[in-house]
Amino acid sequence: MTTLSLQQARNLHLATQGLLVPPRGRAKRASVLAAIERMRLLQIDTIHVVARSPYLVLFSRLGDYETRWLDELLARVEIFECWAHEACFAPMRDFGLHRHPSPLRAGHWAHKSAARMQHEHRAEVEALIEHIRANGSVKSSDFERQIKGVGGWWNRSNEKRWLEAGFVLGRLMIARRENFQRVYDLAERVLAKAKLAGVDARVSEADIRREFLLGAVRALGITQARWIDDYFRLNKKFKDAALDPYVESGELIRVDVRGWENPGYVHRDHAPLLARAVRGGLRAKHTTLLSPFDPVVWHRERASAMFGFDYTIECYVPGHKRRYGYFVLPILHRGRLIGRLDAKAHRASGEFEIKAIFLEPDVEPDESLLTDVATAIQRAADWHGTPKVIVRRSEPKAFAATLRAVLKEKR
Repeated sequence: MTTLSLQQARNLHLATQGLLVPPRGRAKRASVLAAIERMRLLQIDTIHVVARSPYLVLFSRLGDYETRWLDELLARVEIFECWAHEACFAPMRDFGLHRHPSPLRAGHWAHKSAARMQHEHRAEVEALIEHIRANGSVKSSDFERQIKGVGGWWNRSNEKRWLEAGFVLGRLMIARRENFQRVYDLAERVLAKAKLAGVDARVSEADIRREFLLGAVRALGITQARWIDDYFRLNKKFKDAALDPYVESGELIRVDVRGWENPGYVHRDHAPLLARAVRGGLRAKHTTLLSPFDPVVWHRERASAMFGFDYTIECYVPGHKRRYGYFVLPILHRGRLIGRLDAKAHRASGEFEIKAIFLEPDVEPDESLLTDVATAIQRAADWHGTPKVIVRRSEPKAFAATLRAVLKEKR
C-alpha cells in the first residue's frame, strides 16, 4: 500500500475540502455552488452569535463573499434542503439520493420523528398541505396562535412540527429563506423551477448506499472505514472488509497512514492528489477560523485522529459544564488545528469580541503563527462588519497581549 505521513493525510483531506491554500481571486456566486458541490453537504445551524454556520463554513473556504448568494442558490433551486448528516443544503445533482423513499433514510431520527407525526396527526398535516396548495407558500410565523385555519384550530408549535413532517417526508420543500426563516411550498411547485438536467430521481436502494459511501470518501479526501457512515448518516459503521470490493474494482485506494491503526481510503478521482501528497507536493498555506459545524471538525473521533484535536460543540452543553465557551471556533493554521476561540460579533457597535482564545498545549506562538492568526481574525471580523477586535483573555496568558498588539498594527 501507499504510505502517507499524518501531515500528508491532513493535507489531502484539507485539499479536497477546499482548505489547503487561501482562496485565489474574488469569490463569485458560482464559487458558493462549487464549494457546496465539493463538500456534498453544507450543515445548517441557526445560532448566530458570530455568523450562522453555513455562511461561516463558506467564508473559511472562499474568503469575503456575499452571503445572499447562498440564499439565491436556494431560491433558484440550484441547491435544496434535506436531512443528511443533520439539516443540510445539498446540490441539486444529489436530489434523487436524498429524496428517495429509502429505508436507508427512514432510519434517520428526523425521518422517524416525521413519520410518527404523520401517523399521529395525518388530518392536520393534510389540512396544512391543502392550505399551502390553495394559498401558496408559508412560513411557520405566518400562523398565529389559535387562528382558525383549514381543518381546525392551529397552534404555532404544532403547526411548525406539521410543516417539518411534510418537508422531511418529501411533500414539501424549502422554496427559499427570508431572514433565514424557512418558506415551505409544495415539492412539485419548487421542482417545477429546478434545472433537473442530469439529475435522476429514479435511483435504487443499492445506488443510494453505493453513492453515499463513495461520496463520503470523495468529500473527505481520505478517511478510515469507521468514519464513512457519519458523513451522510447511513447508520451503519463500515469495516475494512466491506470496502474490499471497492478496492478490488479500483474505485477506492487503500493507503497506510503512519500513526493510524486502521488503513485509510481515497477515492480514485483523487489519485492525482494522492500522488502529490506522497511526494510532498501538497503544502498547507491557509489560516482561517472554522465553524463548529464544519465538516473538518463535526466528527469528534475523526478530528482527533486526523489533527490530534479534541473538539466538542459546547453550545448545547450547560453553561457550568463548558470548558471553552458557547460558540467556539477552531483555528486552522497551515494544516494544523492549533487552537480555538470563543467569539461574539456585536454588530450594532461594530465589535468582534474574543472572550477567550486558547492555543493547544504543544503550539509555540512564533511570529509567523501570530501574524497569520491575527490576519485571519481581522479578515473574519471585517467580513462580519465588526472590524474592531477586542481580545479579553487567552491561554497562555501572555498570548492575548501580543495578539492585541499585532491586531492594533493591522488597524
